[in-house]
Amino acid sequence: MSTPFYVSPQQAMADRAEYARKGIARGRSLVVLQFADGIVFVGENPSRALHKFSEIYDRIGFAAAGKYNEYENLRIGGVRYADLRGYTYDRDDVTARGLANVYAQTLGTIFSSAAEKPYEVELVVAEVGETPEGDQIYRLPHDGSIVDEHGSVAVGGNAEQISSYLDQRHREGMTLAEALKLAVQALSRDTNGSEREIPAERLEVAVLDRTRPQKRKFKRISGGQLSRLLDAGAGAAGGDEEGASDDAE
Repeated sequence: MSTPFYVSPQQAMADRAEYARKGIARGRSLVVLQFADGIVFVGENPSRALHKFSEIYDRIGFAAAGKYNEYENLRIGGVRYADLRGYTYDRDDVTARGLANVYAQTLGTIFSSAAEKPYEVELVVAEVGETPEGDQIYRLPHDGSIVDEHGSVAVGGNAEQISSYLDQRHREGMTLAEALKLAVQALSRDTNGSEREIPAERLEVAVLDRTRPQKRKFKRISGGQLSRLLDAGAGAAGGDEEGASDDAE
């Protein structure tokens, strides 16, 4: 009788984590940034139908990198959870923290189950507050852990390099145009350090805007509005460089 093949639990979990990370890294990166009036989601996405960013509830947005069919199932589940909780209790009881906990339980259960493969997804759940101090951003890796982020976060692709770039340059009180320009600059950097141009039509952009008078704060930015914001951000960056030169003189 042959001896059954044995794999230690530690090795099995390490293999599952490596499998999920490789699947996520094959996708394009996306970034989520705080700015003065809310939170902006920016990613390279040539598809106009398969969105990386979506609205979950009044003040809550969802971003995902990885396999579309897997994170779309999670998005739909999040919308159902939010609608049911808001209807049963109160709309204010639907929070990004509660939603992140639900996603963490789902991802953690799938990751630790030997009966199915781990999900190849990484999520960001964000909620815009009445003030910048009230903003919440949670990153959820494939294993169901929860990371409380502040300022900026990147997931998918070469997320580590992009996160390092954002950490050095992101600041509080940025305008939407400035935050959008910084996000595009970060996404344009390849792993070898070179830069490439990402045209506006290949960008997917959405914001949670705390200044909107209606309850629903999520909106998409595209077309002429996106082009104007990119131009404004480029102008602001050019002005900063010119001012720095004048100061040096």
